[in-house]
Amino acid sequence: MEDMTEAQAANELMRLAKAIAHHNRLYHAEDAPEISDAEYDALVRRNADLEAAFPHLIRPDSPSRDVGHEVAASPLSKVRHEVRMMSLDNAFSDEEVADFVARVRRFLNLAADAPLAFTAEDKIDGLSCSLRYEQGRLVRAATRGDGEVGEDVTANVAHIPDIPQMLRGEVPDVFEVRGEVYMAKQDFTALNAAQQEAGGRLFATPRNAAAGSLRQKDANVTAQRKLRFWAHGWGAASEVPEGSQFAMLKRMESWGLPVSADLILCQSIEDMLQHYRSIGERRAGLPYDIDGVVYKVDDLALQARLGAIGKAPRWALAHKFPAERAETVLEKIDIQVGRTGKLTPVGRLQPVLVGGVTVVNVTLHNRDEIARLGLREGDRIVIQRAGDVIPQVVDNLTREEPRAPYAFPDHCPVCGSEAVAEEGEVDVRCTGGLVCRAQQFERLRHFVSRAALDIEGLGEKTIAEFIELGWLNRGPPDIFRFKHHRDELIGREGWQERSVSALLAAIEAKRAPDAARLLFGLGIRHVGAVTARDLMKRFHELPALRAAAEAAHAGDAEASSELTSIEGVGPVVVEALGDFFHEEHNRAVWDDLLREVSPPRYEVETTASAVSGKTVVFTGKLETMSRDEAKAQAERLGAKAAGSVSAKTDLIVAGPGAGSKLKKAAELGIEVIDEAGWAEIVAKAG
Repeated sequence: MEDMTEAQAANELMRLAKAIAHHNRLYHAEDAPEISDAEYDALVRRNADLEAAFPHLIRPDSPSRDVGHEVAASPLSKVRHEVRMMSLDNAFSDEEVADFVARVRRFLNLAADAPLAFTAEDKIDGLSCSLRYEQGRLVRAATRGDGEVGEDVTANVAHIPDIPQMLRGEVPDVFEVRGEVYMAKQDFTALNAAQQEAGGRLFATPRNAAAGSLRQKDANVTAQRKLRFWAHGWGAASEVPEGSQFAMLKRMESWGLPVSADLILCQSIEDMLQHYRSIGERRAGLPYDIDGVVYKVDDLALQARLGAIGKAPRWALAHKFPAERAETVLEKIDIQVGRTGKLTPVGRLQPVLVGGVTVVNVTLHNRDEIARLGLREGDRIVIQRAGDVIPQVVDNLTREEPRAPYAFPDHCPVCGSEAVAEEGEVDVRCTGGLVCRAQQFERLRHFVSRAALDIEGLGEKTIAEFIELGWLNRGPPDIFRFKHHRDELIGREGWQERSVSALLAAIEAKRAPDAARLLFGLGIRHVGAVTARDLMKRFHELPALRAAAEAAHAGDAEASSELTSIEGVGPVVVEALGDFFHEEHNRAVWDDLLREVSPPRYEVETTASAVSGKTVVFTGKLETMSRDEAKAQAERLGAKAAGSVSAKTDLIVAGPGAGSKLKKAAELGIEVIDEAGWAEIVAKAG
């Protein structure tokens, strides 16, 4: 990391932000993770290390600022948490636990021999849930969501026997219980057996089953699933009647709320680690899944002093268990094609029990991973459920057997188009784009999703039906030609005149879509919702963006510089845009789509100011506001907030710790002011 340039760091932070957001969405919003906890934790740690080394490059969409995942696409109502629901930092070794205790002591200025107690309890592998009680009566239940906003599941938790509708005894006027909804192993096995018999979706783990069962729009579905709950903390409260974590949880237990039977109070690191090992030894026999032990500073006054850093409290830590392993046979390697054309190898296994779950599939990630492990069909392998979520291969026991290596496909197994890997990347992708049937469905689903065009009535089932009928052969533009199929559609199963009219009206309402949403909806690699908005803030109209992207792809240095001067847009995004417009079939879809829709000029509401029309760069540590707030201020004042310094930069706002950008500003003769000077500009603009 010491040898990285700022550009390299910025690009990696961008890739990490996108990757972590993708995996957060799969885990928290879709209950369908595709990587292990260990792999996810490695991504998060790399991001944290880079941000520590390059604090001025911390992104507005940094994973270090987020908890869980936003709930914009949920069918459930939103609930804003009065007190943010946070996540926990993780430890994977005894040494990391000792480091945690040492950090707590340093922060509190406690001597090594000063008394410091911690609670320790098993970490249930469930779905975080908040229960708000008023005068002892349950009035609202919500999932964690992104920590700030969750989903309203009040009707659903009414069907969970462990959750009392009325607390016992004398309770505060307002008390918000925090805990986990989970499913016992036995109930999970019974649910999957019933799902399989009914031809329904099978759940990968009890955690996924619990999340999928609780986050139902129809509470009757939740009622049919056997969910459990236990409490481990609290949020908003009119009164906290005890002074310690342990005593408070015991008080909550007296109110009728279940807490962990393995909750204990520890007076030393040795006590904490001994409890961790004790629970680990009994783990397989527990009736529910756990993935570690949670330690919390017991004294609530000390908790308040310690506070939080980023998205996690300083006073708590999750000590994770190592993954469980088993041997089996890799019977077949299948290739799946995703929305972006990525060819993902999936191993089909001889069924094997790992940690109480029968595993039949394992992700093989990419061709490099297959080559690294020397995997071939028929090999005997060792798998583990890292973090007890997604199985992964950790060893090939028969790699030395003299058999031909596995040949990774160089053409898409779905459409036959060439499959290639970008320079410096391990992922192989189909070049067929919207002509590839596998990508067609996913890209169309993405195009009409809430974050993109948000067309009501075009769900997965409808898209699949229309693809089957041949009505979406040309991709997104065909959506706006559905009116020609009106008569054919009326009378088909599930379609009456009213529902057809509603769908067509929803489509017609998107004839003048938001340009950033439309751009995001096209599914261009590396162009997420935030990047799409940043691009449109600079170019305002889609043809102007296309011209710049094509010019940059053709080698125009000025066009490339203009693109990379946009915050969050690096060479990777520029290359992805150029590649998109370089493909003839993508240009055809783009032109066809813009004949059907007319996005208005993309504008951000601004106030006239001394910096209107100018390009401003913020560098160093801002002390009175976040970088996000500063950029938002600049945009409201009609300025462009850029991430890098160039000849087009008009003003530098520098805080403590500003480095190379100040040097470049001096070389280019760019005006530099401090944070107080910026505050004066903002104040004068009113």
